[in-house]
Amino acid sequence: MKKFLLSALVLIVFIIYVLHVNSGGEAGSTITANTPGIIVPSSAGSTTVTTVSTVYTGSYKNGTYTGSVADAFYGNVQVQVTISGGRISDVQFLQYPNDRRTSQMINSQAMPILKQEAIQAQSAQVSGVSGATATSGAFIQSLGNALQQAS
Repeated sequence: MKKFLLSALVLIVFIIYVLHVNSGGEAGSTITANTPGIIVPSSAGSTTVTTVSTVYTGSYKNGTYTGSVADAFYGNVQVQVTISGGRISDVQFLQYPNDRRTSQMINSQAMPILKQEAIQAQSAQVSGVSGATATSGAFIQSLGNALQQAS
């Protein structure tokens, strides 16, 4: 009987936790910012965004540039950037971690956000995506390399 009560208590606590997280009571979902910045988890479990100022000079050379391959722990990230009119017009992922179901789920959400942030910022100084820290860092590294070629 004690095992049954203990199991029931654990199940109830788990259900309460799940309801709490799904109701938005705790940070942990994907968070993005409209301004370039770095997402930093705090010790309290929440996530904050630190804004980094970006200066766009508009001096990129038109063309398509392929960034270096960057390690994202569960695989490699490599991007290709298209410059048109001296501005970033498109960013394509040539490689990204996609051999695990979790990697596919994370990157399917993070990649469009990272692409949008890069086009908006017109630089490699973009907001990282919470939950996709390794992919974000590798994206920034590969994009930065491609933009160096375009400078």
